[in-house]
Amino acid sequence: METLTPAERIIFPLDVPELGEALDFVRALQGHVGLFKIGLELFVREGPAAVQAVKDIAPEAGIFLDLKFHDIPATVRGAMGSVSALGAQFVTVHCGGGAEVLKEAAAAQTGQTKVLGVTVLTSLSTEDFKDIGINESYAPRALVLQRARLARLAGCAGIVCSGLEAGMIRAEFGTDFLIITPGIREAANSTGDHKRVVTPARAISNGADYIVVGRPIREATDPVAAAVRIAAQVEEGMKERGL
Repeated sequence: METLTPAERIIFPLDVPELGEALDFVRALQGHVGLFKIGLELFVREGPAAVQAVKDIAPEAGIFLDLKFHDIPATVRGAMGSVSALGAQFVTVHCGGGAEVLKEAAAAQTGQTKVLGVTVLTSLSTEDFKDIGINESYAPRALVLQRARLARLAGCAGIVCSGLEAGMIRAEFGTDFLIITPGIREAANSTGDHKRVVTPARAISNGADYIVVGRPIREATDPVAAAVRIAAQVEEGMKERGL
């Protein structure tokens, strides 16, 4: 993949309810992060207009449309047709939908919009598997690897997984398979909604191409200073990885 600067590897999630608040973050952080993530909270409220509003303010930044499509293949095919017109750099599809769903999504990829398979949410641990019908002996690492293989065979450009699994994915699939890692915390013992977390430096050194960093930046007294600090930690991880 192309060479990215430390800042370009940071994805900031616009996980706020109001478009005005989201755009305040965009104005402040443009040039300090590589992409802005628009997820369910903002997209359900504002729709495609949110994508265009972010582009208008930060045309150099990429858009990560994190909608985690999880439906029958025909429905996902139709949704991808709509998404392709928005010009997002990445869009997510949940691997739990199965091979045909991933194939339909991947077939709708354009040169601009790449499909990422969401493997196992970072809010889940082995203890949660029983509640959703997965054998507790089946660790997250095993399920992430199985779903990554499914996404790869379907033609997806990459996956979303925790930094704990990034190393094994990179080892198996090499450098031409994208890895985006959420669940980033500057202190590994600070989790919040996420249960499988790593630091920025470790995520990158383990093999992640991009990291999604929300609360450490959003809740900081000075979000720009926090983004600069995170970029420095990303650079540490890049050096450890030889990038």
